[in-house]
Amino acid sequence: MDQPKNVPLSEILKSKESRDGVEDDEPKKKSREDWRKAKELEEMRKAGTAPAAVDEEGRDINPHIPQYISAAPWYYGSSGPTLKHQRPQPEKQKEFSKLHEWYRKGVDQTKVATKYRKGACTNCGAMTHKAKECMDRPRKIGAKYTGAAIAPDEYEQPNLSLDFDGKRDRWAGYDPSEHRAIVEEYQKIEEAKREMRAQKLSAEVKEGEAVEHDDLDDDEDEDKYVDEVDMPGTKVDSKQRITVRNLRIREDTAKYLRNLDPNSAYYDPKTRSMRDNPNAGTSKENDDEYKGENFVRFTGDTGKHGQAQLFAWEAYEKGVDVHLLAEPTKLEMLEREYKQHKEEFKGKVKSDVLNRYGGEEHLDAPPKALLLAQTEDYVEYSRTGKILKGAEKPIVRSKYEEDIYPNNHTSVWGSFWKDGQWGYKCCHSFIKNSYCVGETGRINIGKVEAIPNQLEKDSEATEESNQSNKDQDKTQSSSDSSSSTSSSEDDSETTKKEARRKKKRSKKKKRKDLKKKSRAEKKSKESEEDKLKIALKKEEEQQREAERLLAMDERKRPYNSMYDAKKLTDEEMEAYLMKKRREEDPMAQFLS
Repeated sequence: MDQPKNVPLSEILKSKESRDGVEDDEPKKKSREDWRKAKELEEMRKAGTAPAAVDEEGRDINPHIPQYISAAPWYYGSSGPTLKHQRPQPEKQKEFSKLHEWYRKGVDQTKVATKYRKGACTNCGAMTHKAKECMDRPRKIGAKYTGAAIAPDEYEQPNLSLDFDGKRDRWAGYDPSEHRAIVEEYQKIEEAKREMRAQKLSAEVKEGEAVEHDDLDDDEDEDKYVDEVDMPGTKVDSKQRITVRNLRIREDTAKYLRNLDPNSAYYDPKTRSMRDNPNAGTSKENDDEYKGENFVRFTGDTGKHGQAQLFAWEAYEKGVDVHLLAEPTKLEMLEREYKQHKEEFKGKVKSDVLNRYGGEEHLDAPPKALLLAQTEDYVEYSRTGKILKGAEKPIVRSKYEEDIYPNNHTSVWGSFWKDGQWGYKCCHSFIKNSYCVGETGRINIGKVEAIPNQLEKDSEATEESNQSNKDQDKTQSSSDSSSSTSSSEDDSETTKKEARRKKKRSKKKKRKDLKKKSRAEKKSKESEEDKLKIALKKEEEQQREAERLLAMDERKRPYNSMYDAKKLTDEEMEAYLMKKRREEDPMAQFLS
C-alpha cells in the first residue's frame, strides 16, 4: 500500500486515470481494484493503522463519520477531504447585537438647540418626535412661536437584532453600577452591627462579668451569637458559638421509646409514624396521651369515603357499572336509593310481623319516669313544696337571630297589630325598618288617628242638630194645629204654601249641585283626555326618535347619560301601553 496518507479517494482515482492517459469528458466507472483499494484505506483509517484524513484547515476528520455526511456535494467544488459544507456558512450567518449594545435612556444634553428647527415638535422643539407624541407639559405658546426653552433631542436608538437568548435576557440593559448602592447599604448595616457588639463587650467588661469572647470577624454570622435566645429545640454552646436546630423538640419523648416491647404497636422508621397506641389498655392517662397516627387518619369523612368505596365494589360485583372516582354523583344517588329501599323493606317486614303476631301496644310504652315513678333529674324543693331549682323550662332557640333590635327599637317587627297592619309595639309604627321615636311616635300616631274620628263626630252632630230642628218644627206645627183647631182656614193655607216653597227651593238647590258636579266631572274628563293626548303625542315622538337613533351608525350615535329619569305619570304609562308593539300579536302586522 503505497497510497499517500492525506489524499482523498477521488484524487486517487483521478491520478490513476491521468496516468492511464484517459482524458474524456465523461467520467469513467471505477474498476473493481479501485473500489477494493478505497475500501481497504477506509478500513485501515477506522482501525487506526492509517492516519485520518485532514481537511484544508489542518483538522483531522473522524473516519467513523458516515459517507453521506463526509462526502461534499459535486457543486461545492472541494479539492480534498473537508467537512466545511456541514458547518454554518459565514455568508449566511446573521449578525446579532453585541452584549453591551442596548437602548439609550434619557435625552442628549450635549447638543441643545437655541432656535426652532423646521419639522421639530411644535410644543417643546425637539426633533425626535412630533407634537402628538410629545410627553412634555403642553405649553400655552409652543416653542415653534416663542423659540425659547428648546428641549434637547432624545438619543437615536439603535436597531437591535437580538437572538433567541437576547430576547429573553432579564438583565439586558442593566447598569452594574446601580448594584453598588445596595452593597454600600449592607456594608453600613454590618459596620453598625460591629459597633453595637463592641459597645456590648465593653459594657460587659466594665461591669466585671467574666465572659470569654473570641475575636470578632467581619464574616461571622449573627446567628452564632444566640446565648440569650430561649427557644425549644435549639442547642446553644457558648464556647463554640454554634447553634444546632433540630427537627423536633428534644423534650418530647420519641414515639419508639414509649414502649420497648417488640410486640407493641408497630413503628415505621421510614415515615416516622406509629400505627396504634403503644400503651393501649394500661391506664386511662396513657390512652388519652397518645392514640397513634391511625386515629387521625380515620377521622372526619374518611369513614364515609371507605363505605362509599365498599358500596361501589359490591355494586360492581352485582352488575352495576359504577366507579367512585369517575362517577361520584351517580354512586351517591345509587347509595341513597339503596338505603331508602332498605328502610322501606325493614318497615314492611316490621309491619307484617306486627300484623301477624300483634304486640304493637308494647312499642308505644310510656317513658321510664312514669313506669318507675322516679328519674335521675335533680330538683330542689322548699318546705312548702315549691320547686326552687332543677325544673327550669329550657329556652327554645330558633335558627333566626334573637334579641336584636335595630334602629333604636325595643321590640321586634310584628309585635303590634291594628286594622290589618303589623308594626312595632314600642312606637306603633307600621313602617318596617323605620327609626323608633318612642312615646312621641305613639302620641303623634294617636293624634293622626283622632282627626278622622273627630270629623265623623262633627258630621254626626250636625246631622243630629238638623234632625232635632226638623222634629221641633213638626212638634211645633202639630201643637199649633191642635191648639188652634178653631183657627181660620187662611192660616192653614199659608203654612201649606210655605212648605211648598221650601220643597221647590231644595229641589232647585239639588239641581244646581248636580249641574255643578256634572260640569266638574266633564272638565276633569276633558283634562284627563287632554293629558292622555299629550302623553300619546310625546310617546310617538320618543318612538320616532328611537327609530332614528337605531338607524344611525352606532359610532355617531349620541350619548344618553344626561337623560332625566323621573317617575312616570298615569297618563304616560297608559300611552306607553297603548303604543307598545306586541310582536306575538297576530294582528300586529296590520297596525300602522
